[in-house]
Amino acid sequence: QLVESGGGLVQAGSSLRLSCAASGRTFSGYVIGWFRQAPGKERQLIAAITWNDGSTYYADSVKGRFTISRDSAQNTVYLQMNSLKPDDTAVYYCATRKGYYSGKRVAYEYWGQGTLVTVSS
Repeated sequence: QLVESGGGLVQAGSSLRLSCAASGRTFSGYVIGWFRQAPGKERQLIAAITWNDGSTYYADSVKGRFTISRDSAQNTVYLQMNSLKPDDTAVYYCATRKGYYSGKRVAYEYWGQGTLVTVSS
C-alpha cells in the first residue's frame, strides 16, 4: 500500500513537499513515480526515481523546480516542489513498477490514493 501526504493549498511561488510511504514492503527493486492529474486532463508522469541506484527522471514542466528523492531509513520517497505555479494544481499520485524506468502510466502497478495540491495566483 502506498500512502501520499503533504498536499495543500499554497500561493504561487511557494513550496511543498509530498511524501510517498510504502506500507508493509520495501521499495527495493522498484521505480517510484510521481504523477499528477489536473481537472480535465490526463494523468502524467512528472518525476521518477529508481530506488536501487537513485537515478531520476523529470518532465520538462517541472525540471529545475521539483526534486524527487528517497530515504531508505524511512522507506519513503519525497517530491520537493518549489516555485509552484497555478498550473501545478492537480491531484498528485505516487506509483511503483518493478524493475526499470518507464514513462508510461500503464506500466505502473501500484498506486496511492492521491493528494491534492492547489496553487493560487
